[in-house]
Amino acid sequence: MPLHFELVTPARLVRSEEVHMVVVPGTDGDFGVLEGHAPFMSTIRDGAVEVYRAAGTAPERIEVRGGFAEVGENGLTVLVEHVEE
Repeated sequence: MPLHFELVTPARLVRSEEVHMVVVPGTDGDFGVLEGHAPFMSTIRDGAVEVYRAAGTAPERIEVRGGFAEVGENGLTVLVEHVEE
């Protein structure tokens, strides 16, 4: 089962897609999220969100600044202050 992932800034929805796994730069350390992860919320530090589209593939790195991440029934939502594109 894929994980639903959304990346959002105050201005717009940057991404909304089905992926294998996402690694988030949490303030207490990086954490990975797969489909079925327990509900969880964390603040995030400046760094790279790594998006794995499929198992065994190299990640796409998206540089982000500040915000928080929430894992819930609908997947993973990452709300950030800024995305480097």
